[in-house]
Amino acid sequence: MDLNKNFIKTKRPCAEGFRWFLQHHAQGSDYQPLLDALVAAGRVDDACWLLAQFGPSSAVMTVDAIEAEALVFAGSLEVKGNIEIDTVLRTGGAIRAGGGIRAGQSIEGGDDIRAGGGIQCAGTLTAGGGVDAGWGIHVLGDMRVAGSLRAGWDIACGGTLSLDGDCSAGHEIVLGGPARCEQGIRAGGAITGQADIRAGRGIESGGSIESGGHLEAAWGIKANGALTAAGAIRAGESLLAGEEIRAGEGYGVFAGLAIQQDRWDCSAQVHASERPRQLLSGHWVPRCGAADG
Repeated sequence: MDLNKNFIKTKRPCAEGFRWFLQHHAQGSDYQPLLDALVAAGRVDDACWLLAQFGPSSAVMTVDAIEAEALVFAGSLEVKGNIEIDTVLRTGGAIRAGGGIRAGQSIEGGDDIRAGGGIQCAGTLTAGGGVDAGWGIHVLGDMRVAGSLRAGWDIACGGTLSLDGDCSAGHEIVLGGPARCEQGIRAGGAITGQADIRAGRGIESGGSIESGGHLEAAWGIKANGALTAAGAIRAGESLLAGEEIRAGEGYGVFAGLAIQQDRWDCSAQVHASERPRQLLSGHWVPRCGAADG
């Protein structure tokens, strides 16, 4: 793609960025060489703007490993080993690494992001497809994933988590901000959140589930340990816990919100170590030795 000054001008670039282009590439430039030149000049934001304006390419970069200050590539990355980026990693297509992926500021892929090892980012992570890591996924800022999110180990997100697919971790899920998952959430260990946790399907934990806000699932919620929230607990179907079920002070526990009341006994059961004192809907079924309350 040949980018000349008239073509660039139609996208209304900032005055400073357009002056730089006229000074260095007045006769025009191919797409990727221009992105590379902007990054080399320290104009990473301008390179990201250019990619946003002109979109992905079909190019594929295949290398053994990547270590750089920043990387903005219009196509897809195929890396046999690790990707180590000090600041910004952004691609128009997919990012695939046989090893780990690390970036100091942000990771953004126009398609899937996949790593044989772990994924670490001190800022934000955005994917136009799914995100999959053989090890853990640790992101200090927000995560926005258009597909599913899966980690063989832990998932930790310090900001807002927004998923269009499923969320699955082999061990724990730790959430620093609100979490919205259009499908299900499943963890081999505990699920701990500092704000609301909402799932368009079910939520299942091999440990406890703790929400610092509301806890909500369109299907059921199951925890091998306790199931607690600082706000309300709402499930379209059943609530099952190996220990207590407890909502926040002044809030209720609701099961069967998507089930007709005459079917609560089979599809909106509530199991816990004792009857939740805030239980407002659902069919309480005491476990052996559990208090009827």
